[in-house]
Amino acid sequence: MTRAVVIGASGGIGAALADALAEEGADVLRLSRPDLDLTDEATIAAAAARAGTPELVIVATGVLHDGERGPEKAMRELDPVWLARQYAVNAIGPALVAKHFLPLMPRTGRSVFAALSARVGSIGDNRLGGWYGYRASKAALNQLIRTLAIEDKRRNDRGIVVALHPGTVDTKLSQPFQQRGRDLFQPGRAAVQLLDVIDGLKPTDSGKHFAWDGAEVPA
Repeated sequence: MTRAVVIGASGGIGAALADALAEEGADVLRLSRPDLDLTDEATIAAAAARAGTPELVIVATGVLHDGERGPEKAMRELDPVWLARQYAVNAIGPALVAKHFLPLMPRTGRSVFAALSARVGSIGDNRLGGWYGYRASKAALNQLIRTLAIEDKRRNDRGIVVALHPGTVDTKLSQPFQQRGRDLFQPGRAAVQLLDVIDGLKPTDSGKHFAWDGAEVPA
């Protein structure tokens, strides 16, 4: 039986991922606030202490808007407090999860550590501008994933560390920004698509960023 950990399991995508894994027969540890707070490393360490030896860890978290704060449309809206908040949740938090959970994962055989990123974090794909903090924090996450993958390869040469873009999913995170005519996935479908991508990953894919359809997202 696969031992899986889903962080952000109270959110739309996280809950759907945990449910889908459980339906497949996995032993799933569901973690979310207040038991695990990405801005509080002590809670991450405490959660890791009861995680056992997971073969799969998924970080299904992120912040795009919070109260009156949302994506910046222009540089005049840049605010250091809001930028720091986005970096803390979207980049630093997942990196700290990796710090505490990757050493628990098997040292031999296939394992997967995946963090939800976003296509807008791709520097090469940025043609519209705006969304400064979200774009930059997800780009930072992608670079952290790449760096973690290089180091983790020395621990387990079959281990896989990746970023995943789920597409636009009908959750609280995306609701204010959903557009007519764009593909919109329900959480259950998004979870199955992401798990299909994970199932198809090879060790040579470690460090990369993949979209919901399995296509690699440019750096």
